[in-house]
Amino acid sequence: MDTDARPTGRKLTRKGRETRQRIVAAAAELMYERGIAEATLEEVRAAAGVSGSQIYHYFADKQALLLAVIDFQTQAVLDMHQPQFSRLDTMAGLRQWRDMHVEYHRRLQYRGGCPIGSLGGEVAETNPEARLAVAAGLVRWEAALRDGLQAMHDRGELDADPEDLALAMLAALQGGLLLMQIQRRVKPLEAALDTVLDHVQSRIRSS
Repeated sequence: MDTDARPTGRKLTRKGRETRQRIVAAAAELMYERGIAEATLEEVRAAAGVSGSQIYHYFADKQALLLAVIDFQTQAVLDMHQPQFSRLDTMAGLRQWRDMHVEYHRRLQYRGGCPIGSLGGEVAETNPEARLAVAAGLVRWEAALRDGLQAMHDRGELDADPEDLALAMLAALQGGLLLMQIQRRVKPLEAALDTVLDHVQSRIRSS
């Protein structure tokens, strides 16, 4: 979705982009906290401090706003993790990535889960367009994990398929976050990430 475009396809002014971003950020927070179905456009309007006509100026309907929220949440997650991505080409860096996730969600008291995964769970069986948007976001995340593993493989250190390992890491993270959210304890996330990283460690060639 073109983040600088109106439903008409025309580019936005700086003020227009700021207003649109405020609407999307408010919708993202409400959908994350309350769920997509429960977050109404009226609540988004009030939270963003805009009029109803302004929402429809930027978004044709709630579906268009949802797609913008998926893009917003994907970019927010990737931006938050960006400092870690450049260090995922060593086991030490991978362990630090694991620790970052555990500590971050411990501070949140195990609530909320993954913003991208939570959206995916809501739309997977009911909204094909949104499901594909979430899938595309997760592919971007998987690619960022794969880059570090690929660097290890290219150096001759890793004796395994980086693509499969990146997918397993993302699956472990998403599954661990879901169980953590349900059980309200960090152990599922720790166990999932430790197990997949122990497997990566086992495929490191001895020097």
